[in-house]
Amino acid sequence: MRDFWLASGHHLLDRDDAGRLVVTDDFIRVYLARPELQPPPDACAVERDLHAAVLAEPRRPVEARTIAALADADAQENWRLLIAFRDELIRHRTLEAAYLALVRGGVGTTPPLFLNHLVQAILRNALDGCDDPFVLRAAELFFRTQRLATHQGALIAADEEVLAGIGSTPLSPLAAMLDGPATGEIEVLVDENAAQYWQRSDRFDLALDLTVGRPGATALARAIEGWLRHMMGLVVRVEPLREMRDVPLTWYVGLDAEGTRIGDALWHGDALDERTERRIAGLFALTGEDTLLTAEKKAPIYLIMAMTEEKLLRLKPQNLLTGLPARLTEAVA
Repeated sequence: MRDFWLASGHHLLDRDDAGRLVVTDDFIRVYLARPELQPPPDACAVERDLHAAVLAEPRRPVEARTIAALADADAQENWRLLIAFRDELIRHRTLEAAYLALVRGGVGTTPPLFLNHLVQAILRNALDGCDDPFVLRAAELFFRTQRLATHQGALIAADEEVLAGIGSTPLSPLAAMLDGPATGEIEVLVDENAAQYWQRSDRFDLALDLTVGRPGATALARAIEGWLRHMMGLVVRVEPLREMRDVPLTWYVGLDAEGTRIGDALWHGDALDERTERRIAGLFALTGEDTLLTAEKKAPIYLIMAMTEEKLLRLKPQNLLTGLPARLTEAVA
């Protein structure tokens, strides 16, 4: 079986009988290895001792007064965030249950970086065995910010972090089109280079064509189905739409903050101006006969995805878990 997303740390996690992820000491140690948690050369003795103690015993209780004793204020904040997150992970039976508790109760001060890492690890588990590089690349949208651009009628998504950090002189026409400096090439994922995805999955350097009618949009629909099936036990069908006009908007979910704002406007009967319409990056219809869906299941549930004014796309996969007219199953509790 081909592996992918090694940096998610999925190989450090255990699995229960239902295939859910169980946190391990080694998985917690990954967070302790982050630069923000590494004691600098001038760190106080308390900080060095704390890092060494938790590294040796990742589930070790850490009292607030111990963190307050750190000399550096930034270090105090970093340790508060880490320990609160760690305690949330070990409080629940699985990573899936911990993520659900976080998004249902309000993420609070949990760093987006931590949430995105959880999503990546969970999706790596949910998509285990998937042999379609287009679905895997589309799933990256769940935990990686994308920059969008239109080119010759196509809507192209490329990883924002890769575009921002790979150089100063655009060499690739695609990178230049996406306003990203590049010292290397940015390629769009197509059938001809799809086999390369397995070696490049942790580089995030393949762009995705999200144009309706092409593999990318359909792949994102399949990724959404996989996420809902794994997290909520829902068996649904998601299909990309070219447009959504004169339809009964009985239920909608914004796949990101911009999509939610647009959905709210449509719900209240507001007309969208041309500028706002241009920011819509994807429309999907979700249907299904699953008994977990309420009576609204007979009408499609519309999923709305939109970019910011800066052409950035930041999906919020938690919206699918909290915004659908469905009750959560016990499988991930």
